[in-house]
Amino acid sequence: MFARLRPGQKLRLEGLKETYGVSISTLREILSRLTAEGLVIAEGRRGFEVPPVSIENLKELAELRLLLESHAMQVSFENADVEWEGRVVSAHHKLASTERLMEQGIGELEQWKRYDGEFHQALISNCGSRVLMDAHALVFDKYFRYQMVAFTYRGAEPAQQHKGLLQCALKRDAKTAKAILTKHVNNCVEHALKTSSLR
Repeated sequence: MFARLRPGQKLRLEGLKETYGVSISTLREILSRLTAEGLVIAEGRRGFEVPPVSIENLKELAELRLLLESHAMQVSFENADVEWEGRVVSAHHKLASTERLMEQGIGELEQWKRYDGEFHQALISNCGSRVLMDAHALVFDKYFRYQMVAFTYRGAEPAQQHKGLLQCALKRDAKTAKAILTKHVNNCVEHALKTSSLR
């Protein structure tokens, strides 16, 4: 998720065994599960590798994320209660604090992206569907990987969009929230096209 293993990198079981302190059989089981989720590629008898990245795949993930997150967000707004509101406000506070540090050049990219994920998950956490939450989490993880591989911090723009999403949540304004989310995700894809080697 955090791009410590680069796209296309071979996952050597002996090396992973030393790194993570687990048996080869445990590693095979873990990597097989990750293969089923599309987070690792199995090469038959030749082993495993980190999936490659491409702009086409990023665009597909962005579209799917928007579809799932927009729907789940609308349902969450409809089911809104004080507990949900508290989760959203708390998650935004951590994210906004980290974004201020990022703008000063002293924040940590991994922490910022972790809090970004927590905020978006909080927005949809009252959708009432475990299946929807799980589907969103899987797509978000794959999208998140691209954020770590291809994106750099974009300055104040995403922070303003996150603030806008918070305000929409507190007002239960799903229509405006969807428009902000669409711009937020599409801007990320455009940023990756301009600044990375993805083709």
